[in-house]
Amino acid sequence: MIKKYLYTLAREHLSPSTRFALKDAVAWLSEQFKKACLWRWEIAILSHRSDTPYNILFVGRKSWRELAQILIGASSNNDTEQLKINLSGRTVFVSELPAPGTLCVPWFLRAIVPLGRPIENITANYDGELRRSIRKNRAQYRTQQALSDIDIDRADREMLRPYASARNGSATVHISLDEVRRLAQEAGRLDFVLCGNKVVACHLGCTITQGGRRYWCTVRFGYPEEVFSDPKSLREINSINTYLALEWALENGFDFYDMGTCIGSPDDGLLRWKRRRGGVLNRMGHHSYFHIKLPRIGTAQFLWVAPMFAVERHNLTLHLGLPEGPSNEEVAIRYREMSFDGLFKVYLHCARPPSENLLEKLRSLYANQKVPPILESIPST
Repeated sequence: MIKKYLYTLAREHLSPSTRFALKDAVAWLSEQFKKACLWRWEIAILSHRSDTPYNILFVGRKSWRELAQILIGASSNNDTEQLKINLSGRTVFVSELPAPGTLCVPWFLRAIVPLGRPIENITANYDGELRRSIRKNRAQYRTQQALSDIDIDRADREMLRPYASARNGSATVHISLDEVRRLAQEAGRLDFVLCGNKVVACHLGCTITQGGRRYWCTVRFGYPEEVFSDPKSLREINSINTYLALEWALENGFDFYDMGTCIGSPDDGLLRWKRRRGGVLNRMGHHSYFHIKLPRIGTAQFLWVAPMFAVERHNLTLHLGLPEGPSNEEVAIRYREMSFDGLFKVYLHCARPPSENLLEKLRSLYANQKVPPILESIPST
């Protein structure tokens, strides 16, 4: 009751930008309090993937160990003897507390599409197959807003929850039905996506205003089981669902379309999927980080297996590795999906001197961006 009263008070007396700034400050403060609950922390030993000789010492909240494993390419390991061997230089330290010489690695990132231009200009950077698929299928689909409790409950029960569970498994965090109703009826909207007369998807979104700029934000996509259990159907309908949300944001005068939150890993498939649809990386609304001390020995190999984003003076950077073994062609193939927009700098940690040809190939990944990142090579081990 108190929460609802405060929400109503803020909505009636504060500007949208002020409401967002206040909500963001509360989220930051809440995260600091949660981090301070040291009795929820643990010390755990993790192993690096790909049979590489690294161990990771994790110090943080037990509930976030699995996320740390995803971000650094690790798995659980109870072999304390192995840890003793690798403490000489091949151990990676991961903590929620900042320390000198560590990378500040964001847990989550957003992918945001700048608007204010024709939709043809936005989709011009899509790959040819995606553009053809949208042109071919767009006319078959339409949207219909869901406002009644019956329709909202149906979307939650038959699409939002089943799809989230199928995608994230035991790590799923569901939005409460009350929150879905609030977003659908007060703070945003819920749309059914229909192919002919058949409901094949839904989209739950809301408006955020920051610094006077309006963002149309995807909160959740939902699909019935018959769609998400068929990879081909899901691929087509998921692309159309995103395209319809982009269309709606443009038609309603938004400045940006926020495609939603992803795990902050350069190898995350969903983040790459959004990059291919024009998403620019952004940390808006996220305040959680791991502080990672890279190994003294084999840094280039470690980052080759698990590239990392990091925050440097409020700017987002990308750390890549160039180890001894792979050829320039293999390196170019490994990193061709790393052309994320929104980066300030790309660091290449080199166990061997990079050729000018390789550096040019890496620079070319960002050549079409309005503000390409600085590429800096760092001698490493």
